[in-house]
Amino acid sequence: MNLSSRFLSARITAVSFAVAVAGMSASVAMAQTKTLYIGMNGGVMEKTWTEHVFPAFEKANNVKVVVVPGTSSDILAKAQANKDKPQMHVMFLDDGIMVRAIGMGLCEKMKPSAALNEVYPAARFKGDMATGVTMGMTGLVYNKKMFAEKGWPAPTSWMDLADPKFKGKVVFQSLSSSTFGLHGFLMFNRIKGGTDKNVEPGFNAWKTSIGSNVLEYIPSSAKLSEMMQTGEAAIAPLTPTAVAGLQEKGIAVEYAQPKEGSVVLMSAECVLANNSEPVLAQKLAEYLLTAEAQAAGLQHGNQIPSNPKSQAVGDDAKRKLKQFGDYMKTAVTVDWDVINENRPAWNARWNKTVER
Repeated sequence: MNLSSRFLSARITAVSFAVAVAGMSASVAMAQTKTLYIGMNGGVMEKTWTEHVFPAFEKANNVKVVVVPGTSSDILAKAQANKDKPQMHVMFLDDGIMVRAIGMGLCEKMKPSAALNEVYPAARFKGDMATGVTMGMTGLVYNKKMFAEKGWPAPTSWMDLADPKFKGKVVFQSLSSSTFGLHGFLMFNRIKGGTDKNVEPGFNAWKTSIGSNVLEYIPSSAKLSEMMQTGEAAIAPLTPTAVAGLQEKGIAVEYAQPKEGSVVLMSAECVLANNSEPVLAQKLAEYLLTAEAQAAGLQHGNQIPSNPKSQAVGDDAKRKLKQFGDYMKTAVTVDWDVINENRPAWNARWNKTVER
């Protein structure tokens, strides 16, 4: 073999070695990419966080974040079924259901961080076992097109759900599976003289009041957009964030703040106890509380931030934040400890006497 041939052979060998090393490096990198599973509502929330919030975290930490979609009740059930060997690492639940999850021992204490210190005090659960990520409230959504055609004024009260003109046009989420439905019922109960401890007035008056107007009890709000579009539904309990999501789909709906107040509703996160990636899971939970992450949620999904340092981008987002502040002035809270203690009995009674 001449010098030229030996040089060419050595060069080919070197190139082959480099390619092999590069392939091994790529394989190692791929092997090191871990997956975190996070339970949260599907639809707008899942799309927003998957497309606009998680990518920055994934890139910075060489990790893939996969959403396990479902209602808060669904996610809680999955977490409870796998308590000893969690299949999820972080979960988002409505605040009331999160209190139940903490009581079941499903959550571990969140690690101290700058982001945790920045969120609204009301967003921090006792002992920092969970933290609110998005803030909201349950009020009323109404079919703007139908109201305009009928010449009806915008609703102003929870008792508008009982107005005879809405007979067969009220859609109500099930108390047993939806926080929206539970909030609506509890506000009706308060108006009728009840308290979170005493729901007799609400149950006793339901059938001859709001109940007589209900077209359908739905397990979640997923079907509501279709019913608003087809003209089946005129009015229902819903949050401003969910209403904004329907509006972005071109559905003619509007949010109304009841004069008696809306009900504060947080979507909170917790790190699953005994999960397989405790360090990364805590890191993800911390990131989701940052102003950066929550600003993206606000901009792309109308997710109202729990971190007041999140900056609204654009006039529309700034308007929504101001509007949220106005709604909060009359928003009320409910006693989740009392509710969770009695909810199984309420659910059974509701299913037997209302949705039978």
